[in-house]
Amino acid sequence: MFEVRSRRFARPATIRKKRGIFNMNQLTQSLEREGSSRLAFLSSGLASLARPSVAVWAPIPLRLIVGYGFMQHGFAKLSRGPEAFAAILHTMGVPAPHLMAWLTILTELIGGFAVLLGAFLPLVALPMAAVLVVAMLTVHLPYGFSSIKLLSVMSGRAQFGPPGYELDLIYLACLAALVLGGSGPIAIDHYLRKKWKLASLACTGCDIKLQDGVPG
Repeated sequence: MFEVRSRRFARPATIRKKRGIFNMNQLTQSLEREGSSRLAFLSSGLASLARPSVAVWAPIPLRLIVGYGFMQHGFAKLSRGPEAFAAILHTMGVPAPHLMAWLTILTELIGGFAVLLGAFLPLVALPMAAVLVVAMLTVHLPYGFSSIKLLSVMSGRAQFGPPGYELDLIYLACLAALVLGGSGPIAIDHYLRKKWKLASLACTGCDIKLQDGVPG
């Protein structure tokens, strides 16, 4: 009699245990479905970003940051006076410091504006890269790689040390990407390239017509 009662009491416990396992399985399956749906959404979003129609806009942020950054540095040197920058170059032993000061300022202003417009990028990238390489080798190289060196915080303001050559390399990488990959849409280079293609196609069509008209 005791064994029958114990079996009756044990049976609901077994049923509850099975129900708990079933609920856990349901929860696991629902979490897996939710995770797979999120992964599918993320992969579809990344795939849409990798489409050619979206990827062609990739040079735009590079042009904005490089063009604005160069123009900002040029305006800063110009506002302090070219003579002050020439004095710095003179202390560094740069030959013809006044000429080099003006060449650097004009390169930063004109080159930065050309990058913003996407105009003649392979041409303007050469003097801009030269300015970056000279600044990296003569000024930033002794201070290491990092451009952000937090020394201390005084009165709620951060105190930074001399910047390294990290930012020079970033600008050089951006210029290389723009030269190799193109300036993208909304650029003068893009407009000129389309115009040259149309002109070359028109010339090719004229040559074909002339060849067809010549008797054999």
